[in-house]
Amino acid sequence: MTGPHDPNDQNGPTGQGPWQPTEPPYFGGPSPLPPPPPRAQLPPSGGTQPTARGRVEISAATALLSAVPWFFWSFVVVSWLAGIVGFGWGWILVALWVLSGAVVFLRSVEDLVARYLFRLRKPTLVEQQRLVPVWQQASVRAGVDTAKYFLWIQESDEVNASPTPGHTVAVTRWALYTLPGSHLEAVIAHELSHHLGGRTWLSLLSFWYSIPARCALIAVRAIVRLMRAVPAVGCAIGGFLLIAYLGILLAVLTFGKSITFPLLFLTPFVAPPILAWLSRREVKQADRRAAVMGYGATLVQVFYGWQMQHQQTLGRGGSRRSQLMSSTPSVVERVQALEGSG
Repeated sequence: MTGPHDPNDQNGPTGQGPWQPTEPPYFGGPSPLPPPPPRAQLPPSGGTQPTARGRVEISAATALLSAVPWFFWSFVVVSWLAGIVGFGWGWILVALWVLSGAVVFLRSVEDLVARYLFRLRKPTLVEQQRLVPVWQQASVRAGVDTAKYFLWIQESDEVNASPTPGHTVAVTRWALYTLPGSHLEAVIAHELSHHLGGRTWLSLLSFWYSIPARCALIAVRAIVRLMRAVPAVGCAIGGFLLIAYLGILLAVLTFGKSITFPLLFLTPFVAPPILAWLSRREVKQADRRAAVMGYGATLVQVFYGWQMQHQQTLGRGGSRRSQLMSSTPSVVERVQALEGSG
């Protein structure tokens, strides 16, 4: 039994033919309900259907490379906490942290990561009716089993959601409620592409082991905000931490037998722009994988539609530093990457 404007209803409110949105999806605001299910995408022109089974891509090596500094600084943070506890018992804390990676293989833990760390939510029943047809179509094109992945919603007005680890595939609310069916399918194909190439468990493990370092980064940013709000207190705390860090770095450089370990202590100064570049590269690689599935031209339309609705320029604005540290490429960079893959 269906009502007016129900996504499963094949007839309009008057019973005469399929219901269609009355306004273009890009130029009006979000609809009160998601648009009706889409038509299938055209098959990719030429080539063979890409498959994720048994295929290890460069993206897996990229994810491993970006995980190294996070893991190292998480180890430093946990070791520091172990020193506070006392090294006699502290190493038990370090061992428990290393062994804790096994818990990410539990489905409930992955759900907690998605809900509380990435602030995602599960789709409602109406949203599921909208998502399931395009999700099945995109997964068939990618050659993956839909049972292995789970769709979540991110409350965002961006085109794409933040790349999520493991089996969590996120879609922004803007894409769900604004895009027509074929365009939503292309966006889902992009999100799914982040999980191809042997990255599923690697991305989840790397994120899990990066949590202590990310917590430390949040604390550092809080200290910076404190320095701006209360300069006397903030500068005292920041100066103490800076002197402690420089003392540890000097000790490592003086007594260290290998150059590798001291270089890891310099990663806070050199790693951020490198990690940002790797993140931008991965986003463009996901666009290219979606283009191989046959969604390249549709993704370009999505980018131009989002840019027109948000009244933004194609290039990335802001200072050079913000451009260097941005983890997301600009619209024009993504369009150029897709045009180069065509």
